[in-house]
Amino acid sequence: MTRTLQSAHPTEAVKRPGRWLALSVLVLAVLLVAVDATVLGLATPYISEDLAPTGTQLLWIGDVYSFVIAGLLVSMGSLGDRIGRKRILLIGATVFGLISVLNAYASTPELMILARALLGVAGATLMPATLALIRNLFHDPRERSLAIGIWGAAASAGMAVGPVVGGFLLEHFWWGSVFLINLPVMAVLVVVGIKLLPESRNPDPGPWDLLSVVLSLAGMVGIVYAVKEAAAHGFAWATLAAGLLGAAALYGFVRRQLTMPTPLLDMRLFRSRGFSGAVLADLLTILGLSGLVFFLSQYLQLVQGRRPFEAGLAELPAAVGAVVAGLIAGRAARRFSVRAVVSGGLAAVGLALAALTVIDQNTGYPLLGGVLLVVGVGAGFAFTVTADVILSSVPKEQAGAASAVSETAYELGAALGIAVLGSIVTGVYRGFTGPDGTPAAAHESLGGAVEAASGLPAQPAEALLDAARQAFVDGLTIAAGVGAAVLLAAAVASWFLLRGQRLEDGVEHP
Repeated sequence: MTRTLQSAHPTEAVKRPGRWLALSVLVLAVLLVAVDATVLGLATPYISEDLAPTGTQLLWIGDVYSFVIAGLLVSMGSLGDRIGRKRILLIGATVFGLISVLNAYASTPELMILARALLGVAGATLMPATLALIRNLFHDPRERSLAIGIWGAAASAGMAVGPVVGGFLLEHFWWGSVFLINLPVMAVLVVVGIKLLPESRNPDPGPWDLLSVVLSLAGMVGIVYAVKEAAAHGFAWATLAAGLLGAAALYGFVRRQLTMPTPLLDMRLFRSRGFSGAVLADLLTILGLSGLVFFLSQYLQLVQGRRPFEAGLAELPAAVGAVVAGLIAGRAARRFSVRAVVSGGLAAVGLALAALTVIDQNTGYPLLGGVLLVVGVGAGFAFTVTADVILSSVPKEQAGAASAVSETAYELGAALGIAVLGSIVTGVYRGFTGPDGTPAAAHESLGGAVEAASGLPAQPAEALLDAARQAFVDGLTIAAGVGAAVLLAAAVASWFLLRGQRLEDGVEHP
């Protein structure tokens, strides 16, 4: 689908001046989203203590951002193709920063959930726009592979910076401060982006279909909500109704796209086995990882007693591994093969998660750090190469919509992972048996148990904490086993679906 010139000397029009400086602005946008996603995990114990959410509300705080962003990514990616990717990126970054203030000063669980949902609306504009601009900035496939690697490395760096900076802030300020760090990043992004980023859009986009937007949002939110509720509370009529409504909306969305002359999302993209395989690999990978990552910060702090800053440092190996792997992933895929790099990376992550099934309350850091490093390297290889495959499979006019599909798979996997794996952890945890007089709030979350124990005499408090921590670890090990199975299945699927897939070597017409 992509036109190439087999030329060793691309023109200056192909190699756009200032493209690497422009990439630095896109990196800031990625950092904005990655930092926000990672600091939430560290702040969760403090949010639990201050806002006293129920276990279900705590899950909503963790995953409503992903619900909303998954429902709107395709629509916002298509909107960027129409009105300009630079424009929507700068507008989205501004709103993202402002909504972060609402997150910081939320005073009730309900307001916090609303603030996270609104942040999802703004976040849906950022990620597709950054990848689409990379697609239009870099016409040399080898340069584009490196740019995507840097883009992915920035996301991983954000994952590293977020916990460390967030941990420092949590030790010196209140939990809302972790959201306010978005403001200076947003300010730099907007000011510098206005000058450096080139505008790009689809020259013949057609209208932006509002009915398709509504169907996409209703479908994604309905499906993910049904999965979350079924995992947490079992099947009920309301859950079934939400799932059926979501499925009907998605069916209507697909039918409408197939009949429209200029659809919001060109469904023919999925006819490419490489495109579909890369999207499926992303979805399954993040599904297997996200729920576990969401609870790992709680394990480090509330089970092993690490301070927030120390917990942030403990998670650094994953980000370091992902940064290094992302920078060399394109070269590795060209030397070996796309499917070898993606499947190998996913298999490594799956085996690392399997190692977590043997942890207990006192597991030493060498095992945890080693697992995190392998997870980071494997995910860095897989995500970078699949993003490259997805972008190079489509004409650059559709880069926004294709990028949105990639990010939708990521966010949908994150929401499903937190819903399913998170519900496993929560379900196992709630079943623990505490000493007489254990408050009901202690069964809602581990943070609630820690808070409840502070009001009990020493011996009952110690018994409560030991029982609650053991139940939490039991749930975490079961979720790790499920996550490992999902990752190994994704590795096998990628081996077959990405057969014969190669990264481009030619240079595109600008």
